[in-house]
Amino acid sequence: MGSEKRFRVAVDIGGTFTDIALLTDTGLIHQSKISSTPSDPSIAVIEGVGQLLAELSITPDAIAEVLHGTTVGSNTILQRKGARTGLITTRGFRDVLEIGRIRMPDMFDLTWEKPKPLVPRRHRLEVSERMAADGEVVEPLSEASVISAGKALVAEDIEAVAVAFINSYRNPAHELQAEAILRAHFPHLLVTTSCAVLPEMKEYERTSTTVVNAYLLAAMRSYLQRLESGLRSIGIAAPILVMTSNGGMLAANVTCEKPVLVVASGPAGGVIGAARLGVARNDRDVIVFDMGGTTAKAVIIEDGRPSMTSEYEFRDGISTSSRFIKAGGYMLKVPAIDIAEVGAGGGSMAGIDKGGLLIVGPQSAGAVPGPACYGLGNDRPTVTDANVVLGFINATSLAGGKLPIDRSLSEAAILAHVGNPLGLPLQDAAHGIRAVANAAMARAVRAVTVERGRDPRDLTLMAFGGNGGVHAPDLARQLGIPRVVVPPMSGIFSALGMLASDIEHTALKTVSRRLDRMDGADLAAIKAGLQQQVASQLAADGYRAERTAFLWEADLRHEGQATELTVPFEGQDLDRDLDRDLDQIRERFVAEYFKTYGYRDSTPIELMKLRVAGRGLRDNRLDFGNMKIAARAGSSQGGTRAISFARGEAAVAVEIVDRSAVGSTARQGPLIIEEFDATIIVPPDATVHKDAIGCIVLEFEA
Repeated sequence: MGSEKRFRVAVDIGGTFTDIALLTDTGLIHQSKISSTPSDPSIAVIEGVGQLLAELSITPDAIAEVLHGTTVGSNTILQRKGARTGLITTRGFRDVLEIGRIRMPDMFDLTWEKPKPLVPRRHRLEVSERMAADGEVVEPLSEASVISAGKALVAEDIEAVAVAFINSYRNPAHELQAEAILRAHFPHLLVTTSCAVLPEMKEYERTSTTVVNAYLLAAMRSYLQRLESGLRSIGIAAPILVMTSNGGMLAANVTCEKPVLVVASGPAGGVIGAARLGVARNDRDVIVFDMGGTTAKAVIIEDGRPSMTSEYEFRDGISTSSRFIKAGGYMLKVPAIDIAEVGAGGGSMAGIDKGGLLIVGPQSAGAVPGPACYGLGNDRPTVTDANVVLGFINATSLAGGKLPIDRSLSEAAILAHVGNPLGLPLQDAAHGIRAVANAAMARAVRAVTVERGRDPRDLTLMAFGGNGGVHAPDLARQLGIPRVVVPPMSGIFSALGMLASDIEHTALKTVSRRLDRMDGADLAAIKAGLQQQVASQLAADGYRAERTAFLWEADLRHEGQATELTVPFEGQDLDRDLDRDLDQIRERFVAEYFKTYGYRDSTPIELMKLRVAGRGLRDNRLDFGNMKIAARAGSSQGGTRAISFARGEAAVAVEIVDRSAVGSTARQGPLIIEEFDATIIVPPDATVHKDAIGCIVLEFEA
């Protein structure tokens, strides 16, 4: 094909597979899947993209851009492989990072150990300076103390420095001065300031987020440089855009400065894709369920917008929903999709704990060595092994025949580690593994629905990921959800969702004022400043005013409370009725507060922060209502397979079909729908049909 830049590539790196989607200028989508390379994730990206281009006879110089969802940030924290990091802070605040919120994940767990700070105490140094809460200078910054701290950190071979001073969100002058001093005297140091990363009140959250950003700087820069170099080596010179935790896209150079914004990059693409797909099929309220090889994730989408949070906690490789922050991990106070995540994926390992109970996860076999059936050296059973034994997934190969598997290895692993220790036959042990995994995943769905005042029975479950279509029917049955939707290309849907994303920049302002003491002019002035800041960034990215959109959110609380709720408001027209935004913000907060907590509070409402997300609307964004998917070798070859749907019941022979064999007329289960990238199980108590967009829709009897 010609060298005109006509193609867009999206790549999502998971713990087990790296998924690739390619969109042509005619709207045709091609897909591929390759095993991830945990030692250097860029290797799988470069090999996978190169193989797909060769397969399609596309010249590398025809690629217009590479969209990327990466786990580099989260893996760097998980593996503690970040830069040697130091912290320079105001005298008296050295231990803020370690004190945290003075909470425990479990009040009665006497064995709990607090996560070690990313910066040990000997590398947390104090300097002389002080800002008052109103931004007035109490004590000028001592330049000598900054230089002294810098020398001490350099002597300890520190690579990156976080600067976080008290009240810098009100007046960043001292932080900016300290940054300039450090850059002038120690040019090799990577320096990040809290006023650049998070200009908000609450010193612990701001300090923690700034430290995480500094910790990730070297790893993210190195990775993106390797990726860019590797892509150039195969002829791709297109710009790289990275998925952010809140579902937007950022240029790679911006990501290198603020890697904290992409720690939860991995699952965001799928959520944005699900929101866009839901709107396209007129289903604006859905539960997103993404089950991959390592974890399962749940998000609620209401009125076409994913639930968002301004903070989340990262621990043990899992992002904890903001509602359940228990101080068991590293706090990141950045805009993000509010995801409930559990360590139950296809590669999650099963075993017996010291009390003799069956457990599944959070440890995962990942891509290497993978489940026992891969034959790559792991002899521990996983959820995938249980699915192989019970017939839910193909017992000979996966990924369109690319990945051969051995059922006998699954059987041996389950018997050795679960069946024999519990005195259970093979089938019962496999059902037990599935049941425990399903219970963990149901907990994630409840976390974003029942525990937030939403009834899952009123919503649709949209399932994707390599294992989503295998386990979603069980979750729907457990939670009373009447309908499951499995989108096209469900196994690589997170990559597909990136093709539907926009460039996005965010800005916020700490307000901290009672709502009843503000008027429309006050709010309009704040909005104008924020919008100008974001609009200039979008203009630098090449987006004219008519190709931009601004999404507004407000963080509010009742006076005297310590936590806020975030509500969206329209706020598009800066010249309209100035009091209308205030009224809408107040009404939406009252409604959200009642929905979340179940009662109404009469105390005054405080507007704590105002936030805007500016989007550059892309001309070539994927339209889910008009998708064209290229045929892919390795889909179902037909036939039947025996599935054991329930413990104690005989296995039944189930027909295997391709997605194309499912029509618009409802068909009674059981049925196996096999594709290149995923498997969908239709149980006996469900009907299945395909909608106009190409989604597989399962409906359960009431």
